[in-house]
Amino acid sequence: MIAIAGAYGLWGLFPLYFVLTQPASALEVVAWRIIFSLVFCALILTVAGSYRSLFALVRRGSMMVRMLIAGLLIGSNWLFYVIAVTSGNTLEASLGYFINPLVAVLLGVMVLGERLRPLQWIAVVVAAVAVTTMALLYGQVPWIALGLAFSFGLYGLVKSQLGHGVSAINSLTAETLVLSPLALTVLGFIGIQSSLSFTSNGTTHAFILALSGIVTAIPLLCFAVAAANLPLSLIGIIQYATPTIQFFIALFIFGEEMSPARWIGFSLVWVAVALFLADAVMRTRVRSGNIKRAS
Repeated sequence: MIAIAGAYGLWGLFPLYFVLTQPASALEVVAWRIIFSLVFCALILTVAGSYRSLFALVRRGSMMVRMLIAGLLIGSNWLFYVIAVTSGNTLEASLGYFINPLVAVLLGVMVLGERLRPLQWIAVVVAAVAVTTMALLYGQVPWIALGLAFSFGLYGLVKSQLGHGVSAINSLTAETLVLSPLALTVLGFIGIQSSLSFTSNGTTHAFILALSGIVTAIPLLCFAVAAANLPLSLIGIIQYATPTIQFFIALFIFGEEMSPARWIGFSLVWVAVALFLADAVMRTRVRSGNIKRAS
């Protein structure tokens, strides 16, 4: 429980970190995040002496293609998130992670041919109504929320095709490895066009950007430990701690505005989440009952 609380708690506190990365642009922040995540993962693999499994992964061409796709998706997700936090839209980031599990379920239906239970369908429809309502009343589509939800949902879909033989640290290392040339290109372009925030805003700012590797890897490793020791049903319920923490940070620390349109949209999303969780709880109870009867 400590591991899963640490993972979702740290992810929930991400806005407090990424707001400190200003005045660096979102592109520069993400580029440094890729580079320093790769460096930190390499250090972990060096200490653990676990390079053999990574080399085996890198030698598999088809697997690395999937890693490239996964890397591009998670890189896009990181970019959406940094843009949200640094532009005063952390509430929209929170919304994105509230609806992400529903998007993941919908992708399972559309891509994998999975079947939804009645409550799941109702939850997906209510979430769609919420997004539509916010678009109509607020005057614009919540693109950041949708970008976060779909990029992470597609990322999860790609990762689900990798099987359970790829560890969290190897996966993050491979993903950042294939993205590193793009990250270096972005940093070079920014340096030529103007100047890198990393080198022009003092050592404290550079240190904050360098921390992005640790900030990225630690909660991921906590999650990997939790996933190996806790039921998926429990993990699925606790995951909503992350957007809830982000919501309160945006509202009470950042002072972001909750317009009537947002309250209506969020309320509908919370109804969808409640339906989704109710279905998960009932499903877990049915399975537990079947196991007891079988034994």
